[in-house]
Amino acid sequence: MPQDTIGAMKPASFVDTVKAVLSGFLGVRKRADHERVRLRPVHVIVTAVLLVALFVLALRTIVGLVVS
Repeated sequence: MPQDTIGAMKPASFVDTVKAVLSGFLGVRKRADHERVRLRPVHVIVTAVLLVALFVLALRTIVGLVVS
């Protein structure tokens, strides 16, 4: 991507960051989605950690319901 278009990209919203992390979990993110917005690494890391924690808690709850 040319250097002058990098500054023209809009910053990612919270929804854009969540979509990027969820599609990263599944491994289905398209290059066009990646180039559409500017993701901040800190936001991606925090969102990923929160979504992983939510996933683990959901699995733990499901297993607890099934076992009991």
